[in-house]
Formats: sequence, C-alpha cells, structure tokens
Amino acid sequence: MTKKDLVAHVADKTGLTKKQAGGAVDAFLAGIMDALKAEDAKISLVGFGTFSNKLRAQRVGVDPKTHAKKTYPAKRVPHFKAGKTLKELVEKGKKGKKR
Repeated sequence: MTKKDLVAHVADKTGLTKKQAGGAVDAFLAGIMDALKAEDAKISLVGFGTFSNKLRAQRVGVDPKTHAKKTYPAKRVPHFKAGKTLKELVEKGKKGKKR
C-alpha cells in the first residue's frame, strides 16, 4: 500500500474528499515525526503499536571492496513495536494462505 492508496482508503472510510484525507494523513505522519525528534520520544497507539527512537551503539564494520575496517558512530534510529491486536490480526490473516 502506498501513501496514495492510504489517502484513498481514508477518504472512502470517512467520507472526506481525497484532498482532506491527504491533509489528515500528512498531519498524522508529521505529528509522529515531530514527536520522534525528542530523545525520549514514545508514541503509543493502543492496539496498533508504539513508535520510539533507540540508540544504536557504535560498531565496527568492514568495507566489502577493500576489507578495511571502519568505525560507525552511535546514532539514534526510529523504532516500531507492533501492539498485541496488530500482531494477532497479522497472524490470523496469514492462516490459510500458502506461499
């Protein structure tokens, strides 16, 4: 699903125009991104999941071309943990389908 598909879905479910739904989706995403800027950010959507940021530790990697070691600094990265309801929904949708 793309953002365009999501906007169309929101418009269909709410009766909003696609332009209004697009504004709502943009505002929602901007709210999450703005909140994640803080170091101790945590956005909990009960049943869906929790957005937060985590500190990724400094690490040593290897350049595959030159095999030279390189140190990558510690940095904050966005993190999402799915909620119980979302996990159950995904698990139920998986049953009965073969790959």
